[in-house]
Amino acid sequence: MSRGSVAVPDEEDFSDFRKQCLSTEGWLSKYDKNGMEIWVEMTSLTSTKGVKNNIPKIHKIKCRMGIKDVSAATMYDVLHDGQYRKKWDPTMLESYDIACLSPNADVGYYSWLCPKPLKNRDVVTLRSWQVKDDEYLIINYSVKHPNYPPRKDMVRAVSILTGYLLKSTGPNSCSFTYLSQADPKGSLPKWVVNKASQVLAPRVLKCVHKGGQGYPEWKRQNSPDYKPWLYPEQSPLPRMDPANLEIQHSDSLENIDESSSLDTQENETTKGSC
Repeated sequence: MSRGSVAVPDEEDFSDFRKQCLSTEGWLSKYDKNGMEIWVEMTSLTSTKGVKNNIPKIHKIKCRMGIKDVSAATMYDVLHDGQYRKKWDPTMLESYDIACLSPNADVGYYSWLCPKPLKNRDVVTLRSWQVKDDEYLIINYSVKHPNYPPRKDMVRAVSILTGYLLKSTGPNSCSFTYLSQADPKGSLPKWVVNKASQVLAPRVLKCVHKGGQGYPEWKRQNSPDYKPWLYPEQSPLPRMDPANLEIQHSDSLENIDESSSLDTQENETTKGSC
């Protein structure tokens, strides 16, 4: 994706994201338990002095779990279904779609709960998706929408590239990979970054897995035929030209000082669980 203009991801973008999900070179393992693995990119752990743009807070994380009792197609539906997200995502504060950009792309808003005493975060992202054979991909990156500027009660975070790769491994099993390169903004203590990779990420993956287990029964009772991510003609969203959006760069946002949080909160856990 061009860094200078907003564009709906193309085949090359999806292919590059897939390669990052499957790559092992340059990643450091941070967690490996019960069929779940989590890595952080090694370059993000070293000094960025002299590196272009000098943005050391950008944290790249990759999570993968093997799911033995839910199909890739069902997990893909779970990730798309905004009405169901509140059932499995304990950190979500608000989430909604804003506009349709193409049959396989939209722009939306998401805000989430952060560990106290940090301020909660939100993002506005362009999201796109692709289904190919036994693989399902969803990717997003942050954009500026003229009607959704940063809020005073939130820290506007930046997704440089975030997404999911779901690969079928059987009729009711799949490999689930989540990859995110994001700038959370603010002056986050080191323990927050560590907690994200070692505590919060595994918890979120467990929550989405549990969501997948319950989704078929829930969907049977809640508009079972309504799936605009598969049938774009069902989408009620207004159409929007991507040219009316701008890429959200980290350096254009206010950097909130949260350094007073520091280590006094290190042993706190985030409220909400599955």
